[in-house]
Formats: sequence, C-alpha cells, structure tokens
Amino acid sequence: MRNAIIMGAAGRDFHNFNTFFRNKKEIKVVAFTAAQIPDIEGRKYPKELAGEFYPEGIDIYPETELLELIEKFDVQDVYFSYSDVPYEHLMNKSADVNKAGANFILLGPKETMVESTKPVISVCAVRTGCGKSQTTRKVSTILRDMGYKVAAIRHPMPYGDLVKQRVQKFETVADLKKHECTIEEMEEYEPHIENGVIVFAGVDYEAILREAEKVADIILWDGGNNDFSFYKSDLEIVVADPHRPGHELSYYPGEVNFKRADVIVINKIDTADLDNILEVRDNIIAVNPEAVVVDAASPLYVKDGHRIRGKKVLVVEDGPTLTHGEMKYGAGIMAAMKYGAAELVDPRPYAVGTIAETFEKYPEIGILLPAMGYGAQQMKDLEATINKVEADLVVIGTPIDLGRIVNFKKPTVRVTYELEEIGTPTLSDVLQNHPKLKK
Repeated sequence: MRNAIIMGAAGRDFHNFNTFFRNKKEIKVVAFTAAQIPDIEGRKYPKELAGEFYPEGIDIYPETELLELIEKFDVQDVYFSYSDVPYEHLMNKSADVNKAGANFILLGPKETMVESTKPVISVCAVRTGCGKSQTTRKVSTILRDMGYKVAAIRHPMPYGDLVKQRVQKFETVADLKKHECTIEEMEEYEPHIENGVIVFAGVDYEAILREAEKVADIILWDGGNNDFSFYKSDLEIVVADPHRPGHELSYYPGEVNFKRADVIVINKIDTADLDNILEVRDNIIAVNPEAVVVDAASPLYVKDGHRIRGKKVLVVEDGPTLTHGEMKYGAGIMAAMKYGAAELVDPRPYAVGTIAETFEKYPEIGILLPAMGYGAQQMKDLEATINKVEADLVVIGTPIDLGRIVNFKKPTVRVTYELEEIGTPTLSDVLQNHPKLKK
C-alpha cells in the first residue's frame, strides 16, 4: 500500500481521483490539498463519490499544510493535479515535495482521459483568458449548422455540495439558479444556454459523459484554465494569445495542449503587436508544425457605447482572467479606451471583504475590478464594492450580464465579444473536412 496526496483546486484533482485512484487497492489517497480557489479546503471529498475503499471520504486541506501532511501520513507520492501554473512555480512545488522525501508526479492524458461512444471535439487553451469560450461557442454553432445535436461538457467548477453536483445538466437559465451556480459557473454556462446548447458539468466526468451521450451526436469539451481535456478527443482545438507570447511554452499544462493540438487558433490578432503574433507563429513552427493555424479576432460589441465618452468609469472584468490568468486588462478596458472614457476609477480603496482579500492576494490586478463570485458572500462583497465606487458608469466586461445578479446603483454598459476568423482556413473548413464529421 502506497500513501498518496493529490494537490488540486476542485477540478482536475477530483477527476484524476475518479479515473486513476478510486478503484486501486494498492494506492491510498490520504488527503487532497487545495489552492487557487477560495474556501475549498476544510471540506471532504464525500464517501458517496470516493467509492468503497473510502468509507469516511477524503479530507481536503490547504496546500500550505502539504509538507506537514507528507510527514503525518507517511506519504510516498504526491500528484500535482491543477492547471495554469508557470514552470517555475511547478518545479518549486516539486522541490518542496522532494525535500520532504516524496515523489512528485504528473498524470498524463492516457491515464485520465475517458473514451466516448460519440465523436469528441475539445477546445482548450494555453492560458486562462485566451478566448476559449467564444471559440467553443463558434464551434458549437458550426456543428449545429451542419445538422448535429451538440452537448457541451464544461471543465469542472464544483464549489458547492459535491454529491448534489455529481452530474449537472443545464438547459435553461433557470437551471443556473436551481443548481446554485457561482458567477464563475454562470459565466461559462449561460452563453451556451443562450446559444441553444445543453451544458453538462459536475464532479464525476465519466457519469457526466454517459448522460451527454444520450442527447447528443457530438460531445464538445469546453476546457477550463489551460487544462487538457478529460476526454479522448477526435479533434483537439487549442487557443493561443499573442498578448502573452511565449506563455504557450512556459505554463503547465498549456504547453501540453499546444504540442498536442490539431488546430491552433491565434486569437486577438486585431489588438496584438505584430512581433508578438510572429513569436506565437514561430513557436508553432518549432514545436507543432503539423497543426492547422486559424487566425482570429474577438471584436467588441457595446450597446450604447457612446455613453462611455467623457465619463469616470469603473471597469469590471472576468475574475479568473485577471487572477491566475494574470491578464492586465480585458474586454472592459478595451471598450473604455475605444469609446473615450475620461478616467478609469481605482476600485481598491472601496473594496470590502473577500474582494479586498483578492486585491491583497493578486496585487498585479491594478485598477480593474475582478468579478469574483465563488460563493454567496463573495457575490455580496462584489455588489457592495461596485456600489461604493465613486464612478459615473460601470463598464461590464464579463461573459454574462452581471445585472441579473448584482443590484447596480449606477448606470452600466455591457461589453460582449464573439470569435471571428480572419482569412482561411476557418474553423468551418476544418470541421466540415474532418473524416468523423462528414455526413
């Protein structure tokens, strides 16, 4: 019997457990550790999901206690199981684990990918905030125009009752409330629903896949962070970001996606520097020259954008893109600049509760407000912060309309964006010529 710890963030870690560890007698998972996501530690991976070898479930601890746990439980193996981390951070963790005497292990696709009875197309990215979501929506639209029934399966964000969240199905916006979704979940699920696509998510991704197969001709994997797909895919589409050139070769497991990709979408070409675009192209030629390259942009659409001109504005951006995605700006900032805002108001002096804690943890965010909402309290703190800020107008750059969740006490404008290919080949060209998709 070998004792193991899984380092995670309430996503890949649970999937790795379910696919690799759950039915193994020779390895005992003595603990999960948690990072990146607030308030995950202190809970259990429940016995109902953990299986017969774990009648008490498995405790989840803060990652800060990792070295103590290795000693306490006489751990031989530590499995790193979360994503969107620079290699320096990854190897620092490896050094800590090795210092404590344990092995540091990364599970690969063959051990963790589940096979489907239906064709699978995966959309992943090299970093958080590359534009994967609009790429996934574009792919789903093309497939439905080709006559296929599509089910989107989203990378996990199970921050509530894990037993209840084992398999989740979202067909209407009302289902978001029914499943008590966080802002982060709504940002990913709602655009698919509005696009007429059923979304599945949860904790047990083999069980989720089997439910999706009942209603769809094609499974569309909508990846999170820069993780690789949970499913064996017939076509791997990966989005790269020329605003962060070089990250495709320096973050884990984004480089895995970059090197495995059948199709690489270079997004945001319309707003990136030419030298940065060329660097990404050179890296494709160097490490994955067989990949099909699709050039794309994500143009902004702002209803009543003229209202921004001359105003003091508060910009609210997608939370994860600013935090562990490390972006310095998003769609909201681009819109504020495009439409002539007089001033960007710094929200930090007005931040309350968990939002103030987010700025302390991620000081590089600067004067943007991340739309953090991993739980009810954080949503309340976000609303309180927005309403305290002394601004003329709020520019909302999140994928969903925050007005449905936040009670704004000042005027707002919303920024939306969709993927548009530039030149050829297009995603439609790729999909229509794929051997498994020809009717």
